[in-house]
Amino acid sequence: MIQGLFDWLLDLPPWLVLFMAFLFPALEASVFVGVVIPGEIAVLVAGVTASGGRLELWEVIVAAIAGAIIGDFIGFEVGRRWGAVLLAKLPERLVKPHHVERGRHELRRRGAIAVLVGRWTAALRALMPGLAGMSDVRFRTFAIANAIGGTIWVAVVAGLGFAAGTSYERIEKILGNTSWVITGIVVLAIVLLVVQHRVRRRRAGRQQDVTPPASAPIATPGGATD
Repeated sequence: MIQGLFDWLLDLPPWLVLFMAFLFPALEASVFVGVVIPGEIAVLVAGVTASGGRLELWEVIVAAIAGAIIGDFIGFEVGRRWGAVLLAKLPERLVKPHHVERGRHELRRRGAIAVLVGRWTAALRALMPGLAGMSDVRFRTFAIANAIGGTIWVAVVAGLGFAAGTSYERIEKILGNTSWVITGIVVLAIVLLVVQHRVRRRRAGRQQDVTPPASAPIATPGGATD
């Protein structure tokens, strides 16, 4: 499927390839298309097209950055307004409420970092803006992280396509493997944070159990206390 999509995009007229470089990243988070088709495919193909002289690389970068940033803003707003309703319709065996709340809590604490890291994996790139909107992440924080992450991501992917030329298939495979590695790192970090949080709670509970109650003040005949 992915290979056929690559070939189809490469056969399009240059102006349409440029439009797809905008459209795919825009749809990725706004309507969650990225869960099925990563937006990086269109950006990579546009970079390959630019390497052949049919497009300018700066045109590809500008179009893809615009799509990535606008799409994530839409995803953020969708999550803020309707995220809870959408999650409520999913069966609890697939999405457990306490897991969602824990994830939202971590996103509130590390909003900008989570948004930046999420940009580099297809699944997180599609879901992170909506979760950020649900988690009451400040819009300014999200906007800055979205702009920085989107710009770096597009520049890297388009630049790799431009440098690779017809060897784009190898680059796409490398990007896919890298996405899985980053996803594993993110999951491991979340697990470690949860374990650390539980250890701290247990230690705090043990300290409360062993701490003796404070003795009551002794009243003196004059009404003063010692």
